[in-house]
Amino acid sequence: MSSLKRSKRETNSLCNRAHWCSPHQSLCVGDLNTNKNLTMDLFNSALGKNITFVRPAYFIISGFIGIPNVIYYYIFLFFVYIISVVGNTVVMTVIYLDHNLWTPKYIVVFNLAFVDLFGTTALVPKVLDLFLFNNNRISYSDCLTFLFFCYVTLSMQVLNLIALSYDRLIAITYPLHYQVRVTHRFMFSLIASFWLFAIFLTLLLVGLLTRLSFCKSSVVVNSYFCDHGQIYRQACNDITPTSVYILFVIVIHLWFPLSFILGTYVCIIIALTRVATAQERVKALKTCTGHISLVAIYFIPILITFTLGGNIHPNSRIINLSLTSVFPPMLNPIVYVLQTQEIKTSLRKLLKITIQSKITVKKVLIR
Repeated sequence: MSSLKRSKRETNSLCNRAHWCSPHQSLCVGDLNTNKNLTMDLFNSALGKNITFVRPAYFIISGFIGIPNVIYYYIFLFFVYIISVVGNTVVMTVIYLDHNLWTPKYIVVFNLAFVDLFGTTALVPKVLDLFLFNNNRISYSDCLTFLFFCYVTLSMQVLNLIALSYDRLIAITYPLHYQVRVTHRFMFSLIASFWLFAIFLTLLLVGLLTRLSFCKSSVVVNSYFCDHGQIYRQACNDITPTSVYILFVIVIHLWFPLSFILGTYVCIIIALTRVATAQERVKALKTCTGHISLVAIYFIPILITFTLGGNIHPNSRIINLSLTSVFPPMLNPIVYVLQTQEIKTSLRKLLKITIQSKITVKKVLIR
């Protein structure tokens, strides 16, 4: 009770010093520096008490700044999106129709294609609506929903890469035990747990955002979507819990997956050194080329962004992040079609069946 009373006194003191108050908000908005001095007691008491947070009516997504004819970049994203939709739909269709591909590995590939399709559909159409049709204002609740779906799919992309690396590890290092260790039931359970994990972490991320107060009725987000990092740094109250959680999420979704994947390939290389012939080593490595390509496509742009940090120009950051979001979903199906023999064989078989069925239909109609 004492911490709650102290928090109320701090809130009332902030309102008394305020020089502006929104007619639509029950809490006054005042001096930014004063509001940043609110202690953790205010935050902690708000977790379970009836404390009102100042939330903007809407966010303004700025997009690119000072670049002429930027509309052509968004048109380019639209064509990338179309290719992504077609490519991932083809991969999912081939896996679904060919029962020979109903293996644990291709359960993950199917899920990866679904995540890519879902993620780009959640992101690109909204981005086009924001900037091609000048609707760059997005309401508070819509922005958080937009953020939630974008981050869930981003998390699932990296978790799928972990599942594929585990599949390759067992297939190459323990080939005789592969059928026992990597079963359909195991892979379905792994994918389901990954979905629950990604949703849970993202819900916490969004939940912490709802515990932040903002000093303006509209907040400008210097990004191309509802970028979490750009939003929470503009809060007026203590952002320490969110900052700590962000570090945790970065470790869980960037450094741990990257370390795990690199570790699996170290184990694979060690196992291949024990293989008798160079031809067998090359054959084993060829089964990993598709996965290695996906890992490089996903991690390299993200690592560049994190390495440069605050030194990167906002426009460069938008280009890097937007391409990171749309290029992997476009390239993933292309990589698997071109580098995976099973997919190519199944695709040829389905095309042959389709062509033969059309010829048969024409002959029947002619008769």
